[in-house]
Amino acid sequence: MKRWLTRGVATRGVLLAALALAVALPLLAQAPGPDYGEFNFLGLDRRGAVWIAAQLHLLFAAFVLGVPMFAVVIEAIGMFGGDEKYDKLAKEFTRLLLVAYSATAIWGAILVFFLSTLYPRFWAYLTAIFAPSMWVYAGLFFLESFTLYLYYYGWDAWKKGAAKKAHWCLGIMLNVWGTIVMFIANGWLTYMMSPPEGLTADTAPQTVQLWSAINNATWMPINIHRLLANVVFGGAIVGAYAAYRFLTSKTDEERAHYDWMGYTGNLIAIGALIVLPFAGYWLGREIYEFSQQMGITMMGGFMSWLWIIQAFLIGILFLAGNYYLWIGMGRIPGAERFQPYIKWMLLVLVLGVIVWATPNTMIADRDEIAAMGGIRHPFLQVLGVMSAKNTAVNLMILTTFLSFLMYRRANKDPVVPWARAGTMLQGAAFALCAVIVVFYGVYGYFVTAIVRIGFSVYQVLAVLATILFVIGIDMAMLRGAKSRGEIRWGRMPDRSQYALLILAVTFTWLMGLMGFARSGIRQHWHVYEVIRDTSEQAFTPALGPAATIISICVLIFFALVGLIFWLGGLAERSVYQEAEAKVKAGQEGRAALGDPMPAPSLGDVD
Repeated sequence: MKRWLTRGVATRGVLLAALALAVALPLLAQAPGPDYGEFNFLGLDRRGAVWIAAQLHLLFAAFVLGVPMFAVVIEAIGMFGGDEKYDKLAKEFTRLLLVAYSATAIWGAILVFFLSTLYPRFWAYLTAIFAPSMWVYAGLFFLESFTLYLYYYGWDAWKKGAAKKAHWCLGIMLNVWGTIVMFIANGWLTYMMSPPEGLTADTAPQTVQLWSAINNATWMPINIHRLLANVVFGGAIVGAYAAYRFLTSKTDEERAHYDWMGYTGNLIAIGALIVLPFAGYWLGREIYEFSQQMGITMMGGFMSWLWIIQAFLIGILFLAGNYYLWIGMGRIPGAERFQPYIKWMLLVLVLGVIVWATPNTMIADRDEIAAMGGIRHPFLQVLGVMSAKNTAVNLMILTTFLSFLMYRRANKDPVVPWARAGTMLQGAAFALCAVIVVFYGVYGYFVTAIVRIGFSVYQVLAVLATILFVIGIDMAMLRGAKSRGEIRWGRMPDRSQYALLILAVTFTWLMGLMGFARSGIRQHWHVYEVIRDTSEQAFTPALGPAATIISICVLIFFALVGLIFWLGGLAERSVYQEAEAKVKAGQEGRAALGDPMPAPSLGDVD
């Protein structure tokens, strides 16, 4: 198994060489090639081929960028806290990256091949501008791969003292390389959406400044949005892996371990999801400021119904994440005192989803429009505007944070003398934040649109300030707290694990959907208002065909992820069998020597 995985380094070398060759060939060509290459495979046109390759590359890249972030954090908790179970969990997270890295490289090479052969002139245009950054990208990708293998295979060799800290620093460097790689690639795609001002189709690509092309209007918002999304996605996939292993576990010890792993993945995913909408607001605002036409196409054109689908999917994420936490309280002594509040929290979440999913204009026939007195429903139009939706989502975020707070407090009794006052202060902070959010939501109906957009900033700041304030009080209040009992890990019904699987599938589908929204607003432009797409696919597809392609990508991705889970299970099984053989050999040796000391168990073998 290990030799098979190590062989991936050579595979990456070949793939990176192919990437470098694909970058260099268009620059070295003596004469321009055709605008578009011919392609038709099982009814799939060139745009569909590039779309699927790009989407799968992005999904695997998000996974291999998100998982190392919290693997390093968990390793640090184990290293500085002296708890070895965190170190083992971080290693298990990292094991999932080995095959996923190969998949990322393979789909990246396929994407470059498709772009250079199916869109040769456009690819030559991009390489003329970004060639230096592409060479840096390829070099960093190789460095990142080498660091990953050194990080994983050096885990057991460097596990004590200064060597362990050096190993942890390797994990930090792995995240640094991965983040830089993501930032470079984001520069290429955001240039296509928001190129620097003053560019035209007649502008020679060699005259475009590299830094101005990378540091465009939407580059930094995309960086922050994708950074958070990668953490959410990585946590969701790790949670799905833990759910798979939980459902297939044979012993209580295994179920306990993967229950804890699933909780950790869900905590990371939902925690980052709470902050993710704020980055989305920033990105949307920058798109509007760069081009009102793109903003109107995204929010007010035919894509406006895409956001209704998005609202339902994000509603599923919030409901499934909270549902998992509420079920998890059943294994925590003392959590029963919070059970009466769950129904009210569920009511807030359901009402929030309903408001968020309410369209501003309804699909109606002539008679229905006449009965309504126009295309807008007399009541539902009040819920279809952003004032209502921003209010709903911020209240949903507050409710989800409250679920985490209740889970955290479930089996703890504060011993500080100001515990009652601290709890009341936390409640007052929640109430004040809710009042601020609702006030600006209602006030938004009485001001102009440009002022109303600014109110969302105040709502976001109120929620973030409340989260930080409440967490600060909670950390101080629970210092030295008494325990009501140990968490009974592994005592979770199977339906709780299905919630983790739903989170992973829903977020994957949501990533594909939002990627379509971001790319689709360019319509018939390769580079918005600079390089026009003149192929027969030069149009934004309707939501039905787009959803079909996205669903195909999700199915392919999870088929490959299932293979990764299976391979991870094989590696785990081989380690277990080796430990079992050592224990058996020790037992036989002791029996042969007549040693009365008890033989070691599997739990004693690392």
